[in-house]
Amino acid sequence: MTNSKKNRQGRVVTVNKQARRDFEITDKVEAGIALSGSEVKSLRNGQADLSGSYAWIGNGQCWLVNANISPYKQAGVFGHDPKQNRKLLLHKAEIRKLWSKVEQRGFTLVPLSIYFNSRGYAKVELGLGRGKRKYDKRKDITEKQQKRDIERMMKKYK
Repeated sequence: MTNSKKNRQGRVVTVNKQARRDFEITDKVEAGIALSGSEVKSLRNGQADLSGSYAWIGNGQCWLVNANISPYKQAGVFGHDPKQNRKLLLHKAEIRKLWSKVEQRGFTLVPLSIYFNSRGYAKVELGLGRGKRKYDKRKDITEKQQKRDIERMMKKYK
């Protein structure tokens, strides 16, 4: 996605396309990210990748694991590790609620997108998702194809 891509929250940096394909998302939560200066500058340049990343709750804190934020070239020696774990900023009540769903019901916390809100803060949209099976993915593909065919036919008759 480009830096000029906007949604209702602000400027989108990156979207995790695999998350919607591999997981059935039931609930969404917005969380802040604790970042260093070079990480913020790299995000503003649109250099991030969420494929294969997930969120983990441990010791009463939420962490973003395996998200790749490319190093900022002008940072030089003072740069950051691209694959380091990043702390997600959530209220304790939100963390408790998410933890109970993840532990008891078998959900997974999946980052859906990283964006800058209207105030300029970097945010992560987390989704509570349950993994899809192969036949679920096939069913989604056939439904999508049927929708396209119907739209094509409706356009033809208009």
